[in-house]
Amino acid sequence: MSGLLSISLTGLNASQAALNTTSHNISNANLAGYNRQQVVLESAQPMFSGVGFFGQGTEVSTVKRVYSQFLAGQVLAADTSRAEFETYYNQIKQVDNLLADSTAGLSPALDEFFRGVQQVAADPSSVPSRQSMLSNAEALATRFKAMQARIQEVRDGVETQISQVVGQINTLASKVADLNNKIVSAQSAGPNVPANDLMDTRDAIVTELNTLIKVTVTGNTDGTINVFIGSGQPLVMNTDVFSLNTAPSATDQNRVAVGVQLPSGGIVPIPENLLSGGELGGLIKYRSESLDEAQNALGRIALSLATTFNAQHQLGQDLQGAMGGNFFGSLTSTMQNLPNLLTSSPSTASLTTSVVDVGGLTTDDYVMSFDGATYTLSRTSDSGVVYSGATLPTNIDGLSISGTMAAGDRVLIQPTRFAARDISIAIQDTALIAAGSPVRSVAASTNTGTGSVTQPVAESLTGILAPAAAHIATPITLTFDSALNQFNVTGAVPATIAYDPASNAAGTTVTLTNPNLSFAIAGRPANGDTFTIETNVGGTKDGRNANALYAIASAKDLLGGTATLGYAYSQMVSNVGTQTSEAKVNATAQAGLLEQATAEQQGLSGVNLDEEAANLLRYQQAYQACARCIGIAQSLFDDILSVMR
Repeated sequence: MSGLLSISLTGLNASQAALNTTSHNISNANLAGYNRQQVVLESAQPMFSGVGFFGQGTEVSTVKRVYSQFLAGQVLAADTSRAEFETYYNQIKQVDNLLADSTAGLSPALDEFFRGVQQVAADPSSVPSRQSMLSNAEALATRFKAMQARIQEVRDGVETQISQVVGQINTLASKVADLNNKIVSAQSAGPNVPANDLMDTRDAIVTELNTLIKVTVTGNTDGTINVFIGSGQPLVMNTDVFSLNTAPSATDQNRVAVGVQLPSGGIVPIPENLLSGGELGGLIKYRSESLDEAQNALGRIALSLATTFNAQHQLGQDLQGAMGGNFFGSLTSTMQNLPNLLTSSPSTASLTTSVVDVGGLTTDDYVMSFDGATYTLSRTSDSGVVYSGATLPTNIDGLSISGTMAAGDRVLIQPTRFAARDISIAIQDTALIAAGSPVRSVAASTNTGTGSVTQPVAESLTGILAPAAAHIATPITLTFDSALNQFNVTGAVPATIAYDPASNAAGTTVTLTNPNLSFAIAGRPANGDTFTIETNVGGTKDGRNANALYAIASAKDLLGGTATLGYAYSQMVSNVGTQTSEAKVNATAQAGLLEQATAEQQGLSGVNLDEEAANLLRYQQAYQACARCIGIAQSLFDDILSVMR
């Protein structure tokens, strides 16, 4: 009787354990991150008799989690990519909305400014037209500054978020390490006693951590896990945490860099390209791939406009007859001395840059370094070397760099980063707008031919003098010699200009040097016909330089001589729009992959209430059957007692 009773009791206990586990599954069916549990049963040690082994019932071996490391890894991979692309999209759409706004964007202000220039060209002496041009210029500068301020606001937000995310990563890493310790303690009770619920809690924290930065997880024999980021940088090793921290970047003190916190207090930077996945990866990728380029592209437009407009404005004369000065305030590259590689102290370099070719300007930032013999200019985006030589470059990516550097010095050069912030209008007096040309051509009244010389245009300030009464020290004369088919020139170079009325009557362009002037000769001049190029005294009605200023709007000066100012801005808007669209598509696609991976994982590890209900009936029946066996054993025992009476 005792055998029947004890065997039945083992079945009763096993069924009760299975019922408890099933109830536990049902209770946690809606708990995110919960993995269903199963009771693992095995036969009890049989008893030997002379005729063989007799079973002694069943016993609970363990309670296991239904868990697949492979499926869980797929969920983590899809989730960290989703978080990265969603973060990227949420950030870049802010800049996209700014640039694409038809009223707050740059295009309307740029068009209105050049419309004002055109009005001055049409009526150079009109004070209202000149005032309108200055007002439109101020509005354009204000628009540049407003857009720059908004982009900088986004940048400041990104830097703040990076620091906040790093703090969250450290908090979660500490929780993982703490749970590792608790799991080891819980499982020390004996073999086959996994701390399933603690493991679920730890996995949920790892999942949350994975949405902040891509992690790789490996297990240890004692039930603990190791968590790695990047290319293998440990974040959690067993119960130890290797905290992250932020500090100013070694290549840009205004930029937050992420690194590993050392016990001594220092930080070992982690390369940005290794910090992928999750919110942190999305923020860093957005900052380096989109935000830097957008801010620098806007600055490039401002710098190109100011440079080309100032250069042309200086070739004209104002209403007072003086040569024009800068219309826009001078813009210079932002310089930042970095720590000296040899002394670790701040560099003592003193560099300046000037724009020599707006078509060569890029959206890159650079680091100039000097080892004592060689100057090396590298892009900060990919460390690509764009120049290496024994002297500072005079024309590299549209820039000329000059100054002094000591061995080991490094300097961050940002040619366009803050140009939109710093652009300003240099003149306030409408009379100082240099709408006219400093020189003019006059045909002699005694000319008998049909030849003509167009009004000359100054190509540079070479040979052009400042005094309003004499921009050209000595008038230039062109006298036609029909015998030699040439103009004899005095006061400039060349001394003769070949001109054949038979073949050149439609017109030919001529360029003089010292002073540097260009004009066209056309028609059939007679022998001895003379043309004089002289200072344009009293040229208040002259709008030739204003026409040249207006032509800047349609000049393809940017992007290697392929784009106008307006097209460069349109391309900037298009690039950001394309990146925004791609980020949205990628985020949606990754969300779909996450849903699919989660469905597969839940299909194995999730709680199916129908299945658990069936298990309840099955285990209930087993429990009832075991109870029936106990009842039979009791009945048999009672029968024996009755016989004994």
